Amino acid sequence: MSKKKTEIKDEEKEEKEEIKQEEKTEEKINPLEKELADTKEQLLRVTAEYANFRKRSEKEKNESYAYATAKTVSEILTVIDNLERALSNEQEDYEGLKKGVQMTYDGLMASLEKLGVTAYGESGDKFDPNLHNAVMHVEDDSLEPNVITDVFQKGYKIKDKVVRPAMVKTAN
Repeated sequence: MSKKKTEIKDEEKEEKEEIKQEEKTEEKINPLEKELADTKEQLLRVTAEYANFRKRSEKEKNESYAYATAKTVSEILTVIDNLERALSNEQEDYEGLKKGVQMTYDGLMASLEKLGVTAYGESGDKFDPNLHNAVMHVEDDSLEPNVITDVFQKGYKIKDKVVRPAMVKTAN
């Protein structure tokens, strides 16, 4: 019997040691599980914040585009009104028509100027391949090299950004 008691005591000791080992392992695992859960929660929050940021940025971009478009259209509407008035005029007065077209042109250029658009490209200017598109070339010893002799189409830019390069003829 004593052998059985010894074996039972040994088994109880082993069970107690196993329980202690499990408790130690649980003590180590619990903080790691908590840290993992905190990290997961933090990752979910960052992901949600980023998704909200993307949506907000897209909305702001669309709103700014709509605002810019509305501002541009409102500036051009006065020019359209002037053209409609000119077309509705039944008089056969060439000078009056020419004056009306000139006033409409001036109004359109003023509207573009309000929007920050400037025209460039004049005869006598220095040729710049970043601003001009040379479509013709003429050999003329009386002119300096890379000088614009004729402008076929004016260029336009907004601040430093070229909207349309000027189409020009240059001299060598």
